Amino acid sequence: DHTIDHVQTNLEGELVEHVQRADGDYDGVVLNAGGYTHSSVAIRDAIAAVETPVVEVHISNLLTRETFRHTSLVGGVCAGSLMGFGLDGYRMAIGHLLRRAARTP
Repeated sequence: DHTIDHVQTNLEGELVEHVQRADGDYDGVVLNAGGYTHSSVAIRDAIAAVETPVVEVHISNLLTRETFRHTSLVGGVCAGSLMGFGLDGYRMAIGHLLRRAARTP
């Protein structure tokens, strides 16, 4: 049995705090960092510092957008990244995290 909590914020510091709070208390985090994807070292560092797996999700395919959006600072420290699948990307990420949690003793 699993519970899903949803958090939405436009504040970088709040995203960092939510990632940090998830460590040890959640089986995973699904993160759409929006514009912070391309600019936030703080969010990247928070993800790198926790053991809780984080899956990066973007509704659109970043590679079909402006060149500056092609680089994700957070993706390299995430368990995986999904982009371009629309809202299905969130379901795919949750499914992955649930399967991963089922394999972890």
